[in-house]
Order: sequence, then structure tokens, then C-alpha cells
Amino acid sequence: MKFKVYDNAYEFERKIEPILLEKEDVFSLFYGVLQAIKAGNYENPFMATIEEDGKLLAFFQMTPPHPLNIIFVDEIRIEKIIDFFLQNMIELKVHFSSIISLKPWAYKIAEKWERKTGMTHKLLMDQGLYQLNKVNETLEQSSGTWRYAEESDSSLIEKWFNLFEKDTGMPISPIENVEKRVAMFLKEREVFLWEDKGEIVSMMKKSRPTKNGVTVSLVYTPKEERKKGYARTLVAAISKELLKEFNFCVLYTDMMNPTSNKIYREIGYERIADSVHLAFNKSE
Repeated sequence: MKFKVYDNAYEFERKIEPILLEKEDVFSLFYGVLQAIKAGNYENPFMATIEEDGKLLAFFQMTPPHPLNIIFVDEIRIEKIIDFFLQNMIELKVHFSSIISLKPWAYKIAEKWERKTGMTHKLLMDQGLYQLNKVNETLEQSSGTWRYAEESDSSLIEKWFNLFEKDTGMPISPIENVEKRVAMFLKEREVFLWEDKGEIVSMMKKSRPTKNGVTVSLVYTPKEERKKGYARTLVAAISKELLKEFNFCVLYTDMMNPTSNKIYREIGYERIADSVHLAFNKSE
């Protein structure tokens, strides 16, 4: 087996794209982030493969400080491949504090990493990955209309971005980082808002487009406007718009939040995979 680190995102894509396209919906996060790397949106990305006789066995991607994303191609030899992967990460001194992968793969890695380093793992997010091909047209609509977010909405979106992180148990981003990200979102016309009686009551964004799909993310409604159907109506309306351009939409949900999972199923999203985000910490 050979561990190969790539500096060129285009070369990396040529090697792994056939596998990504086989399960473009399941691997949409990896594929979408790779497009952002190619666009120069990340500094110092880590891209690597494990190959043997020209055959791809596994591949990896990380955009610090985000988690290391891991995909295995050869699942029959996964135990040996993980051992080889971890040994190379240690030898190359590639630091990672968290991983994201399909649930069975992630826990296999965590178990071996703990034995190898003594570090313990912690579940940050138990995720369901959902896919949509057609919106349920029988949904009851909430009052109001959607529109693209504008620059004048930036301060509200920045506030809601941090509140979304708080609600989902994610680390709270420094405001200067949020300001930069929101400015980019607005420039790319990625954020959508739902307005009712002149008030903005819910938001969502599109992200990580791939060849055939796009991700729905950052769905947030402030507490005082919840249980009125705004988020469901907004996501349904924008998903329908996105399906005019893409073959499918995908989104990640927190499996510990039964309300959001129910809402997305009502819209027409179907669960296709289970993913986890695990963090590693030194043992006390």
C-alpha cells in the first residue's frame, strides 16, 4: 500500500472523482468541499489517498480547522487500511482533532486511534444524511414569502449564524470569522430568507454544489417564531427551486433532534446514510 499526499486539487479530483460520482449523494460533503478547495476558498488543505497497484483503497480530506473527512473504497480490508492510514498520519505529523465519516467507519477509526495514542473520542454530532428528489406538494404553506438575502441583512444573519451554532452544539465562531463567511454567502447569493408581515422569521442557505446535487444547510428560526411552520415552508420552497437546477438536494440533520428530522421527512427528504462527527481529546 502507498500513502500519497496531493498538493494539486485537480489531480486529486481526477483520481477520486469516479468513486465520488458512484455515490454522489452520500459523498456530497467531501465532493462539495473539494470544489471549494479548487476555488481557493481554503488555506492549506490536506488531501491524500491510499493506493495499491494503481487501485484506490481510501481517500482523505481536511480543511483546518474543520474535521478530517474519510472515505473507504475497499471495505473488505478496512482494518489493515485504517492501521496503515493512522501510522502514516503519525509519521507525517498530520494533526487532526476530529473526524467525520459514515458511522461504522468513524467508530472503527476512533477505536484504533484510542489504542494507538491514548486519546479518547467524543461524539459531537450524530447525523442523518437525507436526500430529496421531489418536494411533497401537499404540504400546508405558512404565510409569507421567500427572498434572497441582501447585504442589509448581514448583521441579522451573523447573529443567527452564532445562534445556530449554539443550538446545534457546535463551537461558537469568532464574529470576525462569521462576518467574512456571511459576506461570501451573500456575494454568492446562497442565503434565503422567509418574511411574514414584513418580518424576517427564518433562514437557510445552499452550499457545496456538486455535478448533480446541492446541499441545504444553516436552517434557522429564532425561538419566538418556531412552531409556525416557517422553516418547513422555506426549505420546501427553496428545495423546489434548487431542483430546477440540480437532480437532488441533500442535508444533514442532528439525529438527537426529532423535530427537524420529522420536518424534512414531511417535505420529502429520505434518509440515505448515517454519519458521525467525532472529536479526540487527550485522556486525563
